[in-house]
Amino acid sequence: MPIVTRDGRPLFYREEGSGGPPILLVHGWCCDHTYMAPQIEHLARAHRVIAPDLSGHGRSDASAQLYTMRGFADELAWLASHLGLDRPVVIGHSMGGGIALELAARHPDVPAAIAMLDSTIVVSAERRARMEALLPAFRAPGYRDAMREALEAGFFQSWDDPERRAGIVEAMTAVPQHVVAGAWQGILEWDGAAATAACKVPALYVAAAALRSDLAGMRQLCPQLLTAQIVGAGHFVQLEVPEQVNAMLDRFLRIIRA
Repeated sequence: MPIVTRDGRPLFYREEGSGGPPILLVHGWCCDHTYMAPQIEHLARAHRVIAPDLSGHGRSDASAQLYTMRGFADELAWLASHLGLDRPVVIGHSMGGGIALELAARHPDVPAAIAMLDSTIVVSAERRARMEALLPAFRAPGYRDAMREALEAGFFQSWDDPERRAGIVEAMTAVPQHVVAGAWQGILEWDGAAATAACKVPALYVAAAALRSDLAGMRQLCPQLLTAQIVGAGHFVQLEVPEQVNAMLDRFLRIIRA
């Protein structure tokens, strides 16, 4: 699997398939490209699919640096240009969906459309306060315990596969602390409402069983936004119920090409 270098830092990605429009898959906070494996396999049957490990994650460079939503969006814009992706459809899970939205706002000529899978975009004051309260814990020596508690409390439903759940928690808590805290700070500093309002390309939001974002508020800010909700899965919808998510993505791709 290939690695490219940007500003002296290695950036890993997986490439599969051929055909247009090309697809750029973006994983979430403390994850990597393997968290999009069902979508890589499914979409590569008809599309060129690129699935990178964002800086700080997976096999990409994890040196001390700022991990901001703006920086991640710039990274994707660079990668799309470097790999010759002409107007890709950008599909992101969790933080990756926010990055796709920031890419559409910051680099409007890059994506043809975006899809967000259970991303935290426009949130209530209560959720915002809970997220802010986690940052000091993620900076403290016991950050792995704090992560584990936060993941178990807010990222899963009782019907999610227990083996997958345990593997996700184990892998995410193994991410270096400076990436954990730095990327979480980047999420908190990001203005999701402003990015939503600035998005002019076709957009889709797929929610988990429990809503993470204010979808009505997002539709007011972004009138072209399509929204959907899956049945019976926690936050990792793309892994837990890929048959539902992939069907929605297929429909969205047909709509934007009509």
